[in-house]
This record gives sequence, C-alpha cells and structure tokens, in this order.
Amino acid sequence: MSEPSEADAEALHQQRDWLLVTLSCIGDAVITTDAEGRIAFLNPVAESLTGWTQEAVGQLLDSVFRIINEETRQPVKIPTIQALLEERTVKLASHTLLIARDGIERPISDSTAPITNDKGVVAGVVLVFRDITQRRKLERAEANAHSYADDIIETLREPFMVLDSDLRVKTANRSFYDRFQVSKEETEDCLVYDLGNGQWDIPGLRTLLDHVLSRNESVHDYEVEHSFPILGRKTMLLNARPFPPDSEHPELILLAVEDVSALRERADELAEADRRKDEFLAMLSHELRDPLAPMFNALQLIGQDGYENELQQEARGVIERQVRHLSRLTDDLLEVSRITTGIIGLHTKRVDVNGIVNGAMERLRPNIDRRQQELTVTSAGGVIWLDADASRLEQVIGNLLNNASKYNNPGGHIWLSVTSQDQHAIIRVRDDGIGMTPDLIPDIFDLFTQADKSLDRSEGGLGIGLALVKSLVELHRGTVTVHSEGIGKGSEFTVRLPVATNGQAQHDSSAKQSTSTATDSLRVLVVDDNVDAAKMCSMLLRSWGHEARMAHNGPDALHRATGFHPHVILCDIGLPEMDGYEVARHIRQNPRLEGVMLVAVTGYGQDTDKQRSKEAGFDQHMVKPVESADLNELLAGIHPPKTQTRPVKFGY
Repeated sequence: MSEPSEADAEALHQQRDWLLVTLSCIGDAVITTDAEGRIAFLNPVAESLTGWTQEAVGQLLDSVFRIINEETRQPVKIPTIQALLEERTVKLASHTLLIARDGIERPISDSTAPITNDKGVVAGVVLVFRDITQRRKLERAEANAHSYADDIIETLREPFMVLDSDLRVKTANRSFYDRFQVSKEETEDCLVYDLGNGQWDIPGLRTLLDHVLSRNESVHDYEVEHSFPILGRKTMLLNARPFPPDSEHPELILLAVEDVSALRERADELAEADRRKDEFLAMLSHELRDPLAPMFNALQLIGQDGYENELQQEARGVIERQVRHLSRLTDDLLEVSRITTGIIGLHTKRVDVNGIVNGAMERLRPNIDRRQQELTVTSAGGVIWLDADASRLEQVIGNLLNNASKYNNPGGHIWLSVTSQDQHAIIRVRDDGIGMTPDLIPDIFDLFTQADKSLDRSEGGLGIGLALVKSLVELHRGTVTVHSEGIGKGSEFTVRLPVATNGQAQHDSSAKQSTSTATDSLRVLVVDDNVDAAKMCSMLLRSWGHEARMAHNGPDALHRATGFHPHVILCDIGLPEMDGYEVARHIRQNPRLEGVMLVAVTGYGQDTDKQRSKEAGFDQHMVKPVESADLNELLAGIHPPKTQTRPVKFGY
C-alpha cells in the first residue's frame, strides 16, 4: 500500500481541525476515545461538566466519565468496545448522574456511538451528553403544578368539572360526585350533556357553554334551575372559564357548579320573617300609641287644674317624662321597619339649618335640664339654606343630642356647633361622657348597637337612633361620622349636609300662618274605640272652650255627626264595624257635612298610611299620641262662620 501523499495528509489534517473546532463549538458535551478506551478529545462543555481539562487526554474513559444511577446510587458501567462493536449504537442507562472531578453530581442525558474507520473497524467511541438539571427542575415544577391543581380541585367544597373542547369531562372533584350522586367512572370522558342518563342536558347549561366557546369569555354566576329525577329541583349558579384564557381556541373549560337551593329557600324564609317582623313592629307601635294618647291628655288636664301641691307636681312631671320616653321608643320601633325596607320618604323644601337646630334644642332642652347638663351652642352666624326635610333633620339632631345626654353623666357638658365649609353645613354634637372603645366605632351606626351593654338601662334605648341618623343623613346626600378618644373621653358626631344651590328661601304655601290659641269655640266630634282616649281628649277640648262629643264605632260616628254637625271630626282609623277610612268616605258623600274638617288621629304613621287617609278624604293626619300644643294649633286655624246656626244638642 502506498503512503498518502503530502496533499492527502494536509487535507486530512484540515478535516480533523475542522471537526475539532465544530465539536468545540456545539452546546453538548463531547468526549471521544481511541480503540483502547482512552480519551482522545473532550470539548469545553465536557471539561466544564466533568471538571477535567485537557490533562484528561490519554486517561481511561471511566476514570473521567464517572456515572451512577440516581435511583439505586450504583455505578453505571460504560459500554465496552466489544459491546459497541456488536450493538453499533448504545444508549446509556436512564436516570444517570455524572459525578464531576470535585464530587458534584449532575443529572445528564447521554448516548454513545462507535467511531469506525474506512474499513469498518471500530477505532474508538464518541460520547455525547448534556446537563439536564434545569429540565429536571421544570419537570418537577410541572409535576408539582399538576399536583397542586389537582389538590385544589379536590379540596373545593364546590362541585367542579374540567371539560375539553368537545365538552367531554376530563375530571371532576369529590364534591361533584357526592353532591350529584354519580361515580367517577360514570363521569370521566363522558359528554357533559349525557351525564346521569341525560339529566345534565339543561338548556341553560348549553347556553352558557356555547357562550364560553364561541366568545372565549368567562361567565359568572349564571343562574340555572333544573329538576333532577333523584335530587329534585335545584337552583345552581354556574361559573365557567376558558383555559388557557388568552387562547383563541381554548383547550379546556373550567366549570364550577354552586348549589344555592338551600340558600334561596333560607333567603325566602328570612324575607318572610322580616316582613312579619315589620308588620309586627308596625302593629306593636300602633297598639302602644293607643294607650299613650289618653295618658298624654290626662296629664294635660291635671296640669291645667292649678291645685297641685309640690309633691303632686313632681309626680306628674315624672309620669310625663316617662310617657314621653315611651312615646319616643314607640316611634323608634316604627322607624325600624322604615329603615330595613328603605321606605323613608323626604318632603323637602328650602329651610334654614339654624331653625332646625333650634327646634331640636327646644324638644331636648327639658331632658338635658333635668339631668343638670350644660348645653353650649355656637353658630357661625347668618342663614345657611338647605334643601331638606326639616322634620327629619330635626329628628337627626334630636337623636344626636339625646344620645349625648343619655351617655353622659349628670352635670356633664354638651357642645352643639353649626358652621359652613366647602358648600356644606357642618353640625357637630360633642359631649364629655363615657366615650367609645375603638372596636365599637365601626358598628355604632348599625341597628340595635348599644354604646355599652353593661350600662344602667334606665336611660337606655333600642339601639335604633344612630342607625336612623345615618339613614336620614344619607337620604339628604350627606355624611355622618363619629370620633372618640376612648372610654371616659366623650364622643363627637359630625354631620355634613350640602347647602342649597342658591341663598333664596322658597315660599311654603303649607306653612302655618298662626300659632296662637283658638279664640272661636268649635264643635268637635271625637271618634275612638278606646273609651279612655276619647274621654280624655273630649275633656281636654272642653277645657279649651270647645264643645266635644264622642263616638266609639263607625256607624255611631256617622249618626252623631249628622245630628251634631261638627266643625271638626277627630277620627281614629282602627274602628270596629266600620274603619276610619270608610267613615271618611261616607262623610265626604254627605252634603249635610260639607266643609267639616276631617282629621285622622291614629297610631298608624307610615307614609303609606298618610297617603291612604288622604285618599279616603281626611284633611289632616296626626299620629298618636298627639301633642296637645299641636292639636291646639290645628284648631286655632279653624274659624267657623259667625252666622252658622247651631243644631239642637243631644245627650251622650
């Protein structure tokens, strides 16, 4: 055989250099050996992974490339030249760990192949391997993510399904199987509409899933009602989400099914209970007002006697204060249903906030004076106009003043200030009383919240006043806040109300023209089935110089009205045989009673009651117990014709 030419040797040398450069540049580790298994070449990646440099050339392969099985921790034997000769290509064992020169272990993927010469003789081995540490981390992370998702789904108390794009169930959780009484085998890989022999072929479910697939949008709280043969009628909230969420063609649909049947039934029960509670409170309020009315009138009569000694005056004062307190509690009971049902209405007009404050102070001043408390009032001066319901805002300020007095010690101090700032009227009520703990402040405006449950209940209430304050202030587009430094350091309530858009008072055609007492003697018919109430009211009217008659049912009222021809009829609504509404309609149809002032005097005081009395023909609606001053003021505005003929009297 002739020796290769110099040109052939040069070409072979260049080819070898080209191959070595190529192997040095690739991203995998490469080691080659000769036929005896000694290392002939290792590229930079192999140097980095094994920790050996070019000094490894000439070393046996298994002294540099040391590997073990990561599961058994046993050494892995590198294929011999003979094995490579027989197999021609051999892949090393899986789960392989490479042990570097410094002892560091790295998971690798590897393969070997024989190097043959032009005569097909194995001249060595080429070994290619790579570090798969990062891949292992990703694989573990993916496995953990799958496990995490599976655990979440299984932990959910809410029934949950995963559907593929063909709407077949890939998986469901334990809650779904238990709630709808199906097995895993009956569910997985089944078309969702075929579940339970077609029980899940629900039109609402089809609409929901079509929406999710066609628009690739999530759907939340989609309500569906369906009757299951075994489970009965169910109300369900469906929540569906495509996955992946940003894909044009979602691979999966995540479907949560919340059974709210019991909640809906409970909500209906609570609504009915709430309705009955409101009816009860309204009726209770009405029933409590009936006995209060004669008590008020009796106290007025006793006070007019003028023959009381000091002890009797003190006793009457105690009774009057307690009756008024009971009256306020009765009003609060009625307000509960108004707050909870949201039927509080406002009758707004242009009013001066200072006048409202003065009215509230006049009503609360006796109570504050009785407790020997000092009330300091400051005002910025000038008129501050509001578009508001004056009586309701007077109720707000009155409740705050009453609260400041009730939760303050005898001899304590109360401050009331009125200012304007940033187009708002600012009303502050501050006291130096018991104060509040920080945990009470967030709940102080809730219904039935008391400042201190352990306090003496002699000055307690129902926990309604501040809730009413908040509702009324917000109806006026305002806000109310509270601040306290803590127990024993008092409290401060701040009400902010928007001022009127301009500073002009509006004319109120309904405003009272006179507050003087009546100078004309009137004929008044008092209609009430409560004999004591009718008798006390009649006696009070006679003490003012009026002529009064009584009736205790509807038919008797009509009969006596025709004979008595009264100027005014004070008529209760809840009458036996014929209620007050029917009495009013008959009176308005009787030409002989034309022009009579018809006043409803009743324990029913809601806006709907007032509207109903107006429709029946009543001119006024007064809520029991009626203040004697209010009744006297009403009668003072009635002036009968001087030439009117008086009918013949009859006895009662």
